[in-house]
Amino acid sequence: MSVVEQYARAHLVTDAAVPEDETVPVVLRYDPEVDPREVRVGLPGAHEWSFSRSLLEQGLRAPAGSGEVRVWPCGRVQAVVEFHSANGVSVVQFESKTLLRFLRRTYMAAAPVSR
Repeated sequence: MSVVEQYARAHLVTDAAVPEDETVPVVLRYDPEVDPREVRVGLPGAHEWSFSRSLLEQGLRAPAGSGEVRVWPCGRVQAVVEFHSANGVSVVQFESKTLLRFLRRTYMAAAPVSR
């Protein structure tokens, strides 16, 4: 099994003065050796969140999650991932196809090798 690391750009939804078309770099990670049920999302500033891969998959179809991480579709081509912490809330908007491609790669990485 191999680690999947995918770099992406996403919109950080904020009330701060950020240009509307500004995107931020995000790293999507999956390491089946650490936990085959978990994915990680690395945001700028060394913030990294871990949550279940099934939550990400469910959230691309309908609102899912509670507590620290929530995911939901936003229109036809986008998805929102919302992260809650003691420091506040980070809302990140992705193109759905980016997250779907990442999920496909995680399932391929976790698939047993036939001999």
